[in-house]
Amino acid sequence: MKSKIILIVGGSGGIGSATAKKFGKEGAKVVLAARNKTKAEEIAKEINDNGGEAFAIETDATDPTTVERMASEIENQLGKIDVLINAFGQGIIQPFMDIDPADAKEIIDVNVFGTFLVTQTVMKHMKEDEPTSVVMFPGTMGKYVMKNASVYAASKFAIQGFAKALIEEQRRGKTKFSLLYLGGVDTPFWDDDRVNMKVKKDMMLTTEEVADAVFYAVNQPSGSVLNEVVIQPESHQLV
Repeated sequence: MKSKIILIVGGSGGIGSATAKKFGKEGAKVVLAARNKTKAEEIAKEINDNGGEAFAIETDATDPTTVERMASEIENQLGKIDVLINAFGQGIIQPFMDIDPADAKEIIDVNVFGTFLVTQTVMKHMKEDEPTSVVMFPGTMGKYVMKNASVYAASKFAIQGFAKALIEEQRRGKTKFSLLYLGGVDTPFWDDDRVNMKVKKDMMLTTEEVADAVFYAVNQPSGSVLNEVVIQPESHQLV
């Protein structure tokens, strides 16, 4: 990972920040992109204070202008991007008939359109003569469904379908796609007013465990790719 350029969109979130710190320790140049630039700057400073190299940039995953500006600035100032990690997204766990259509539209816009826009834009600014990687997080809601998750699951299944189609389309290219289906992860996701679900955070996956999995996926040997992996807390195992 030495000097590799790693772009983490959603870098101010729980998974994004933990992943940024992991790659920073390994010598990568980490760019944390987020709507909350102040928080991203705080995380970047922590990485830099610990001997890493990190940068913060503001972006809105649903806005073509800011996404293009983000990718162009990274290429112009640091070079072409080696790894894209789509660690952003929003959730909603509510009974279907109670969901505000405006909230549903926002979830679809961010999770689905945002993933399309960021991935397409950034891939135009990635290295073409060396292997590159794109990591996505369909989550277990992109593989299974549960009560009150209609809109959220729909957005996550869309990410799964999007990524799998890209794998087929880019099969002869040098970009590897990894899909991480994560069970409950201890992040601020569960504190959102739109997530009406009681959880035990002390029994969830930690963000550090997820960061280790992302690092492992990106660091597969040149002749192999980790396409899909499911990671769940032991208490959530399916039987």
